[in-house]
Amino acid sequence: MITTLLQAAPGGSNLMSFLPMILIIVVFYFFMIRPQMKKQKDHKKYIEELGVNSKVVTNAGIHGRIVEVSETTFLIDVGSGVRIRFDKTAIALDASRAANNDTVKK
Repeated sequence: MITTLLQAAPGGSNLMSFLPMILIIVVFYFFMIRPQMKKQKDHKKYIEELGVNSKVVTNAGIHGRIVEVSETTFLIDVGSGVRIRFDKTAIALDASRAANNDTVKK
């Protein structure tokens, strides 16, 4: 009875055939795209909050302290007077937060 009603309705079967694809797209958005956008937003906010004397870790694993902040880069002192300029996007979010939290706890 139900299948005959769906077949009788014009376009009804087309909607039912696209329903799984629509559900896959919705699930993909909520489990893949949305969390990535949130992570990018958090990273940008964290980079904007960093200032001189903040400890950071780069994506390459280099630990240091910010000496100078410019529009797109940080000058980082990595020890013994060695200073390296890094792009702001090269800062690792989770590792830098952990490095700054370690100094607060000690």
